[in-house]
Amino acid sequence: MPDEETKESLRKSLLKKRDSIPPEVRKAKSALIHEQLREIDDIQQANVIFLFASFRSEFDTTGLIRESLENGKRVVLPKVDPEQRDLLLYEIRQPEDLVPGFMGIPEPAGDVPELQRFIQNVDVIVIPGVGYDETGNRIGYGAGYYDHLLSHLNRHLPIIAPAFEEQIVASIPAEAHDIKVHLIVTDRRIIRCNKE
Repeated sequence: MPDEETKESLRKSLLKKRDSIPPEVRKAKSALIHEQLREIDDIQQANVIFLFASFRSEFDTTGLIRESLENGKRVVLPKVDPEQRDLLLYEIRQPEDLVPGFMGIPEPAGDVPELQRFIQNVDVIVIPGVGYDETGNRIGYGAGYYDHLLSHLNRHLPIIAPAFEEQIVASIPAEAHDIKVHLIVTDRRIIRCNKE
Protein backbone atom coordinates (compact mmCIF):
# COMPACT_ATOMS: atom_id res chain seq x y z
CA MET A 1 0.00 0.00 0.00
CA PRO A 2 1.46 3.39 -0.99
CA ASP A 3 2.59 5.66 1.80
CA GLU A 4 -0.06 8.41 2.03
CA GLU A 5 2.56 10.89 3.25
CA THR A 6 4.69 10.22 0.15
CA LYS A 7 1.63 10.58 -2.07
CA GLU A 8 0.65 13.85 -0.39
CA SER A 9 4.15 15.30 -0.70
CA LEU A 10 4.24 14.29 -4.40
CA ARG A 11 0.82 15.91 -4.91
CA LYS A 12 2.00 19.17 -3.30
CA SER A 13 5.22 19.20 -5.31
CA LEU A 14 3.39 18.56 -8.61
CA LEU A 15 0.78 21.24 -7.88
CA LYS A 16 3.51 23.72 -7.04
CA LYS A 17 5.30 22.89 -10.29
CA ARG A 18 2.10 23.26 -12.34
CA ASP A 19 1.11 26.48 -10.57
CA SER A 20 4.55 27.97 -11.30
CA ILE A 21 4.11 27.72 -15.09
CA PRO A 22 3.66 31.37 -16.20
CA PRO A 23 0.08 32.05 -17.45
CA GLU A 24 1.20 32.91 -21.01
CA VAL A 25 3.26 29.70 -21.20
CA ARG A 26 0.35 27.70 -19.79
CA LYS A 27 -1.93 29.21 -22.44
CA ALA A 28 0.49 28.21 -25.22
CA LYS A 29 0.89 24.70 -23.76
CA SER A 30 -2.91 24.33 -23.49
CA ALA A 31 -3.23 25.24 -27.18
CA LEU A 32 -0.66 22.55 -28.10
CA ILE A 33 -2.48 19.93 -26.02
CA HIS A 34 -5.82 20.93 -27.59
CA GLU A 35 -4.33 20.53 -31.10
CA GLN A 36 -3.20 16.99 -30.26
CA LEU A 37 -6.47 16.04 -28.55
CA ARG A 38 -8.56 16.98 -31.59
CA GLU A 39 -6.51 14.52 -33.70
CA ILE A 40 -7.17 11.51 -31.45
CA ASP A 41 -9.51 8.98 -33.08
CA ASP A 42 -11.40 8.23 -29.86
CA ILE A 43 -12.28 11.91 -29.53
CA GLN A 44 -13.05 12.43 -33.22
CA GLN A 45 -15.35 9.40 -33.32
CA ALA A 46 -17.09 10.00 -29.97
CA ASN A 47 -20.74 10.96 -30.03
CA VAL A 48 -20.84 11.49 -26.26
CA ILE A 49 -17.75 12.89 -24.56
CA PHE A 50 -17.13 13.25 -20.83
CA LEU A 51 -15.08 16.37 -20.12
CA PHE A 52 -14.14 18.45 -17.09
CA ALA A 53 -14.23 22.22 -16.70
CA SER A 54 -10.72 23.44 -15.99
CA PHE A 55 -9.87 25.13 -12.73
CA ARG A 56 -6.89 27.19 -11.59
CA SER A 57 -3.71 26.06 -13.38
CA GLU A 58 -5.15 23.00 -15.16
CA PHE A 59 -5.06 22.51 -18.94
CA ASP A 60 -7.69 24.92 -20.26
CA THR A 61 -10.65 22.83 -21.44
CA THR A 62 -12.77 25.80 -22.56
CA GLY A 63 -11.86 25.42 -26.25
CA LEU A 64 -12.34 21.65 -26.20
CA ILE A 65 -15.79 21.97 -24.62
CA ARG A 66 -16.86 24.62 -27.14
CA GLU A 67 -15.41 22.74 -30.13
CA SER A 68 -17.04 19.44 -29.06
CA LEU A 69 -20.45 21.14 -28.86
CA GLU A 70 -19.92 22.88 -32.21
CA ASN A 71 -19.06 19.50 -33.76
CA GLY A 72 -22.42 18.13 -32.64
CA LYS A 73 -21.11 15.97 -29.81
CA ARG A 74 -23.06 15.47 -26.62
CA VAL A 75 -20.95 16.87 -23.79
CA VAL A 76 -21.24 15.57 -20.24
CA LEU A 77 -19.56 17.26 -17.26
CA PRO A 78 -19.39 16.43 -13.56
CA LYS A 79 -20.98 18.29 -10.68
CA VAL A 80 -19.63 17.57 -7.18
CA ASP A 81 -22.02 16.19 -4.59
CA PRO A 82 -19.95 16.84 -1.43
CA GLU A 83 -22.45 15.11 0.89
CA GLN A 84 -22.33 11.82 -1.03
CA ARG A 85 -18.67 12.39 -2.02
CA ASP A 86 -19.70 11.67 -5.57
CA LEU A 87 -19.77 13.20 -9.04
CA LEU A 88 -23.17 13.69 -10.67
CA LEU A 89 -23.14 13.85 -14.46
CA TYR A 90 -24.93 16.49 -16.48
CA GLU A 91 -25.17 17.09 -20.20
CA ILE A 92 -24.59 20.70 -21.20
CA ARG A 93 -25.83 22.39 -24.37
CA GLN A 94 -23.51 25.42 -24.29
CA PRO A 95 -20.44 26.56 -22.31
CA GLU A 96 -22.64 29.14 -20.55
CA ASP A 97 -24.38 26.24 -18.77
CA LEU A 98 -21.34 26.18 -16.45
CA VAL A 99 -21.34 28.18 -13.22
CA PRO A 100 -18.92 28.32 -10.26
CA GLY A 101 -19.71 25.36 -8.00
CA PHE A 102 -17.98 23.32 -5.30
CA MET A 103 -14.79 25.14 -4.22
CA GLY A 104 -15.28 27.54 -7.13
CA ILE A 105 -14.85 24.79 -9.77
CA PRO A 106 -17.01 25.47 -12.86
CA GLU A 107 -19.79 22.89 -13.09
CA PRO A 108 -23.20 22.49 -14.74
CA ALA A 109 -25.89 24.84 -13.40
CA GLY A 110 -28.71 23.33 -11.36
CA ASP A 111 -31.30 23.62 -14.14
CA VAL A 112 -29.35 21.38 -16.56
CA PRO A 113 -30.83 17.84 -16.75
CA GLU A 114 -29.02 15.36 -14.50
CA LEU A 115 -27.73 12.11 -15.97
CA GLN A 116 -26.37 10.32 -12.93
CA ARG A 117 -24.32 7.19 -13.74
CA PHE A 118 -24.40 8.17 -17.40
CA ILE A 119 -20.68 7.27 -17.38
CA GLN A 120 -21.67 3.88 -18.86
CA ASN A 121 -22.99 5.55 -21.98
CA VAL A 122 -20.24 7.98 -22.87
CA ASP A 123 -17.78 7.09 -25.64
CA VAL A 124 -14.63 8.66 -24.23
CA ILE A 125 -13.58 10.06 -20.84
CA VAL A 126 -11.26 13.06 -20.47
CA ILE A 127 -10.21 13.58 -16.84
CA PRO A 128 -8.11 15.98 -14.80
CA GLY A 129 -5.28 15.05 -12.49
CA VAL A 130 -2.29 16.43 -10.65
CA GLY A 131 0.31 14.05 -12.08
CA TYR A 132 0.90 10.87 -14.07
CA ASP A 133 3.54 8.31 -14.87
CA GLU A 134 4.01 6.71 -18.28
CA THR A 135 2.27 3.49 -17.26
CA GLY A 136 -0.97 5.45 -16.71
CA ASN A 137 -0.95 5.79 -12.93
CA ARG A 138 -2.63 9.02 -11.84
CA ILE A 139 -2.52 11.15 -8.76
CA GLY A 140 -5.59 13.31 -8.26
CA TYR A 141 -6.49 15.96 -5.73
CA GLY A 142 -6.94 13.47 -2.90
CA ALA A 143 -10.74 13.37 -2.53
CA GLY A 144 -11.21 10.24 -4.68
CA TYR A 145 -14.15 11.60 -6.69
CA TYR A 146 -12.85 10.43 -10.07
CA ASP A 147 -11.65 7.05 -8.74
CA HIS A 148 -15.15 6.49 -7.38
CA LEU A 149 -16.80 7.53 -10.64
CA LEU A 150 -14.53 5.33 -12.77
CA SER A 151 -15.05 2.34 -10.47
CA HIS A 152 -18.63 2.20 -11.88
CA LEU A 153 -17.39 1.43 -15.39
CA ASN A 154 -18.61 -1.95 -16.56
CA ARG A 155 -17.02 -1.83 -20.00
CA HIS A 156 -13.76 -0.61 -21.48
CA LEU A 157 -13.82 3.09 -22.29
CA PRO A 158 -10.80 5.14 -23.36
CA ILE A 159 -9.64 7.35 -20.49
CA ILE A 160 -7.57 10.31 -21.67
CA ALA A 161 -5.61 12.72 -19.49
CA PRO A 162 -4.50 16.11 -20.84
CA ALA A 163 -1.44 17.25 -18.87
CA PHE A 164 1.49 19.60 -19.09
CA GLU A 165 4.84 17.89 -19.53
CA GLU A 166 5.71 19.15 -16.02
CA GLN A 167 3.04 16.81 -14.62
CA ILE A 168 4.76 13.63 -15.82
CA VAL A 169 6.94 11.86 -13.27
CA ALA A 170 8.90 8.59 -13.22
CA SER A 171 6.51 6.82 -10.89
CA ILE A 172 3.18 7.42 -9.13
CA PRO A 173 2.39 5.23 -6.11
CA ALA A 174 -0.68 3.12 -6.96
CA GLU A 175 -2.90 0.44 -5.49
CA ALA A 176 -4.45 -2.51 -7.31
CA HIS A 177 -7.91 -0.87 -7.41
CA ASP A 178 -6.62 2.42 -8.89
CA ILE A 179 -7.89 2.94 -12.43
CA LYS A 180 -5.20 3.89 -14.92
CA VAL A 181 -5.51 6.31 -17.81
CA HIS A 182 -4.91 4.90 -21.29
CA LEU A 183 -3.54 7.98 -22.99
CA ILE A 184 -1.76 11.07 -21.68
CA VAL A 185 -1.66 14.06 -24.02
CA THR A 186 0.98 16.63 -23.13
CA ASP A 187 2.22 19.77 -24.85
CA ARG A 188 5.11 17.69 -26.28
CA ARG A 189 3.83 14.16 -26.92
CA ILE A 190 1.12 11.53 -26.70
CA ILE A 191 1.90 8.78 -24.20
CA ARG A 192 0.14 5.49 -24.90
CA CYS A 193 0.30 3.96 -21.46
CA ASN A 194 1.84 0.53 -21.13
CA LYS A 195 -0.50 -2.39 -20.71
CA GLU A 196 0.66 -4.43 -17.76
